[in-house]
Amino acid sequence: MTDFQKKVVYEIYPKSFYDTTGNGTGDLKGVIAKLDYLQKLGVDYIWLTPFYLSPQNDNGYDIADYYSIDPSYGTMEDVELLIAEAKKRNIYLMFDMVFNHVSTESIWFKKALAGDSKYMNYFFFKDGKEGNKPPTNWQSKFGGSAWQYVKELDKWYLHLFDVTQADLNWENPDVREEVKNVVRFWMQKGVKGFRFDVINLISKSAFEDDFSSIGDGRQYYTDGPRIHEFLQELAQNSFAKDIDIITVGEMSSTTMENCYKYAGKNTGELTMVFNFHHLKVDFMGNEKWVLVPTDFMKLKHILFDWQINMTKHDAWNALFWCNHDQPRVVSRFGSDDKYHDVSAKMLATLIHLLRGTPYIYQGEEIGMTNPHFKSIEQYRDIESLNHYKILQDKGMTEKQALIILDIHSRDNARTPMQWNNTENAGFTTGTPWISPATNYTKINVENNLADENSIFYYYQKLIQLRKQLDVIAYGDIKPLLFEDNKVFAYERNYKETKLIVICNFYPINYEIELPYDLTGYKCLLNNYQIDIKNKKIALKPYETAVFCNL
Repeated sequence: MTDFQKKVVYEIYPKSFYDTTGNGTGDLKGVIAKLDYLQKLGVDYIWLTPFYLSPQNDNGYDIADYYSIDPSYGTMEDVELLIAEAKKRNIYLMFDMVFNHVSTESIWFKKALAGDSKYMNYFFFKDGKEGNKPPTNWQSKFGGSAWQYVKELDKWYLHLFDVTQADLNWENPDVREEVKNVVRFWMQKGVKGFRFDVINLISKSAFEDDFSSIGDGRQYYTDGPRIHEFLQELAQNSFAKDIDIITVGEMSSTTMENCYKYAGKNTGELTMVFNFHHLKVDFMGNEKWVLVPTDFMKLKHILFDWQINMTKHDAWNALFWCNHDQPRVVSRFGSDDKYHDVSAKMLATLIHLLRGTPYIYQGEEIGMTNPHFKSIEQYRDIESLNHYKILQDKGMTEKQALIILDIHSRDNARTPMQWNNTENAGFTTGTPWISPATNYTKINVENNLADENSIFYYYQKLIQLRKQLDVIAYGDIKPLLFEDNKVFAYERNYKETKLIVICNFYPINYEIELPYDLTGYKCLLNNYQIDIKNKKIALKPYETAVFCNL
């Protein structure tokens, strides 16, 4: 892929992006209607979360048919039109491929349930333990056992996620062939990018009880023994045949050492990887349904560790704060209120100027916040609803459980895109499938486009800088003020060009001293519009500044 290092990807969760029918859910025509907006922002790819035929138990990540479009989103003609219209604007499509599991509504699974031995081997059907107990003690990512009993077959099937998402058996060559066919089908439609959902879970090593400290089974299915073989085989027989296609793998609980291979320049697997280590700094270990303060130094160490070591191994990062599964970053690490504007710009600067490909999640570019729902009836996410009950089973009150959901729920990302200050944020003329955040009258696209100093135009400048300056796309990275517990700062170097990025992570005035002065440097970007040149810099709350020696 030529210059993929200079590209920027915009993620769209179609269900919440723009509704053209008035039925309350976004659709593919809604994406087409907003292509000019995305062109103005300057993005190169649109990653669409799944819109294939699905019972929608996990908002489309439970796919029943990879070749059909769910009627709630539109038709195949809409998909083809979207690909064509985006291409006219030099924007390409990245489609979401969910290959660890399929919906139990899939024809493959239905044939398996009917006892067809060919299709039973598409999945993991196992005998239970004595006393009709599950084959192992593995836990679903959504809570409860990862096994479901089928009385007619007297067997249990594996579902690492929802009970309606049956894991596919990649050990079976027929399954791998089915997967290649799906990718080739969409390549022929003109798709130029693929995002592979939880792809590092497809190789299971053994079906044994997990007695480790975590004890949920992940050691037996994460980065499994044949994972690199499977990915190389998939690449060679599909997307690697087109050098213009970029790919990204979502890596659940992965290791950096595996990512050197997943996203290595010459390993023949993927272009880049998502990892989530930096987004567990407000967890307690791997447990997210808790209230703990953000560990800034841990965040800093993780980001720099991945930056430096992926560079050493010529492997490529995907850069992101937000997606459809994560809370809004401005609510999470920045400020919802007093410092909303400057904190959103600081967080954007920090992530966009690192080494890797930036991903913007819909609404991030206008500073959308968590909705701060007040009742469980406002939530829709299956994981959140399950854990609301689990938290109460552990002894919490409804109010305490809601406070945790308010911070960690995936629905924080899934509220409607805020287009303007009309009813329902301009998202739909009907009743939205999930309520918008109440601050849409202030935080919306229309207001952002009318203000030349808005968060939107700041993101636009960051995207333009990546295309203009080779140091952002190709440079190495060196941490600055590494032990400072308030500031995230680094330099990027490429040939004769040096870029200095300074980010005050907190709502305080704070003075720093750089290892060298900035005489001769130009301030390219600053969220307070002040040109600083000294070694000693007095930073304002959430201040960020970018300097270049050109």
